[in-house]
Amino acid sequence: MSKTKQLRTLLEEPGIMVVPGIYDAITARLAEQVGFEAVFTSGFGLAASALGLPDMGLMTMTESLDRVRHIARSVNIPVVADTDTGYGNELNVVRTVEECLSMGVAGIILEDQEWPKKCGHFEGKRVIPTNEHVQKIKAAIHARGNEDLIIVARTDAREPLGVDEAIKRGLAYSRAGADVIFVEAPLSVKEMERVAKSIRDTPLFANMIEGGKTPFLTPKQLEEMGYKIMVFALSALLSATRAAMETLRNIKEKGTAVGGPPMLSFPEFQKTIGVKRFEELERLFTQPH
Repeated sequence: MSKTKQLRTLLEEPGIMVVPGIYDAITARLAEQVGFEAVFTSGFGLAASALGLPDMGLMTMTESLDRVRHIARSVNIPVVADTDTGYGNELNVVRTVEECLSMGVAGIILEDQEWPKKCGHFEGKRVIPTNEHVQKIKAAIHARGNEDLIIVARTDAREPLGVDEAIKRGLAYSRAGADVIFVEAPLSVKEMERVAKSIRDTPLFANMIEGGKTPFLTPKQLEEMGYKIMVFALSALLSATRAAMETLRNIKEKGTAVGGPPMLSFPEFQKTIGVKRFEELERLFTQPH
């Protein structure tokens, strides 16, 4: 079964999907190894890990999709790629979708911010007119052709225009043919409930960020509201950064990593990245003939 079909099947099954945000091939492999059935690439995480910079439209399509390519090839589970605004107009969206399909990506997130975009939990976001994003969604549907690529339509209208406008846009994007609707950064449980009660015909995506604008709820709470996908967008990035910071501080101050955050052993890490497979290949091709 193709990865796109795997993801569509997961969407059709009962229950809520819990999906981690990942930012490189290591975090993708770890997510697969602990049992997640799908992952999504965090645009925030890609910008932070690749450039050491904030998610403010600083990564180009080439930079972003180059990392997505490695991530998608590193795992056997579906990958949903954060493709920001599609990197331009409808023609750019077509190219972005075609590139993602060639990489084996199973789904994309396409947002309605003006470029340069910002992290959904930053201030000062601006959005394009509703109809412009509707046309981008239609362009993405056209570009996927007969493939099962999942299109997640995201609106960032809540902050600049209010929750009513965000809901109107979610409904418009649903009518345009999006497979999943993502209303970013509602500010309260009441707002989240309003979104779920208003947008009933398309699966809903909820973004959980520790310390972000949206209340941090449990999978059970979100499922009872009517959400289908719950993502932990930055959990791996924030925890890994804290562990690395503490380890480096320990080395600087004490001359050792002992006593710092727990680490994988070197053999455990080798297992994570599949060293054994390449050792076996090496033996196979270095045998005397």
